[in-house]
Amino acid sequence: MRILIAALLFANLLLAQPTLTEVIGSGQLSKITSITNAGDERLFILEQDGRIRIFENNGLLATPFLDIASIVNSGDPERGLLGLAFHPDYAQNGYFFVNYTIANGDGRVARYQVSNDPNLADPASGKILITIPHPGNNNHNGGAMAFGPDGYLYFTMGDGGGGGDPNCNAQNLNDLRGKMLRLDVDQNINQAPYHGIPPSNPFVGVSNTRSEIWAYGLRNPWKFSFDQLTGDMFIGDVGQGSWEEIDFQPANSPGGENYGWKVMEGNHCFGTSNCQPGIPACFDPLYVLPILEYSHSFGCSVTGGYRYRGCFSEFQGQYLYGDYCSGRIWAATEISPGVWSTTEIFDTTLLITSFGEDIHGNVYVAGRNGPIHRIDGDLMPYWAKGQQTCPYTNVTILDLLNQFFP
Repeated sequence: MRILIAALLFANLLLAQPTLTEVIGSGQLSKITSITNAGDERLFILEQDGRIRIFENNGLLATPFLDIASIVNSGDPERGLLGLAFHPDYAQNGYFFVNYTIANGDGRVARYQVSNDPNLADPASGKILITIPHPGNNNHNGGAMAFGPDGYLYFTMGDGGGGGDPNCNAQNLNDLRGKMLRLDVDQNINQAPYHGIPPSNPFVGVSNTRSEIWAYGLRNPWKFSFDQLTGDMFIGDVGQGSWEEIDFQPANSPGGENYGWKVMEGNHCFGTSNCQPGIPACFDPLYVLPILEYSHSFGCSVTGGYRYRGCFSEFQGQYLYGDYCSGRIWAATEISPGVWSTTEIFDTTLLITSFGEDIHGNVYVAGRNGPIHRIDGDLMPYWAKGQQTCPYTNVTILDLLNQFFP
């Protein structure tokens, strides 16, 4: 009988469908902009108005980890507290970094430190690393942040807004807008500017360029992430009026990629109006075209996600991403080097503002005001991954059988 039951359970698991498992309900959070972890079991959730909340032991803590609402300009849909990254040695030094807009709309990156209470940051510990002018428009602020496998801090800035990048900022290497930037936050720890420039940044020593730039030609790179297994980078760059795109950078890249905007929108020509003399024309080999794109028939604002390395075999190695407007979520697979195919896995009603990743590699997706769901696959990998790395999926066939035959 136990063998028969085991066979039936095994068959049911094989037929199981991926699900969205709600972990935080609607209305408990306001204007979610990011989800991340600090190298432990907690999730840290950003609210656009300037608060960082902690989700721990299946509950949302009442007191924010950090509240800087008084210095954050969140009066427009794309401004506010936008990014959070914990130092790779956070357990030892307690440093974390935030990306937010200030009163005049400029972008700012600052460092804070945890207090003696692991669930409370010290609001007086703030140190400003860099402020990036963003005059004239209230949109396209970028704001995503993450530490790379190299230990450097990466963060994004949008092109400055205004529609169509009217000043061609994204192609201007003497302007930090429309860029992926990279800093060494282990230099000048105790004195301004509280960072240094990695000597391997691609434009160090090049005249009329900014040495902070790691890659350029981006419109509004709202989200990006590193594959925790390979170190490859995926960038979700929000498009203009027709195309949304996912850009890619291999882990061994020396940087300097030009992802094409505003000359290119996705794989399509947009134009060079008001760009600097000498900017290459559409389809020039200089431009690194996206690995994935979709038209506005399927959405209108891409939210980049993560290459799945979590507890379920269903999505192993697939890149999960979605769209703010349509609520669709896709899984993309690399079918041959540089060639990707994508499949819709969920059609939701969420206004998808962020994906997030926990310490185990499981991926979460958030609506603007909640809920937050974990993306779960079938039950098969509970046994392959193991109880130590998947604490809430520690089910085995034997466990299931014991429920029927204690």
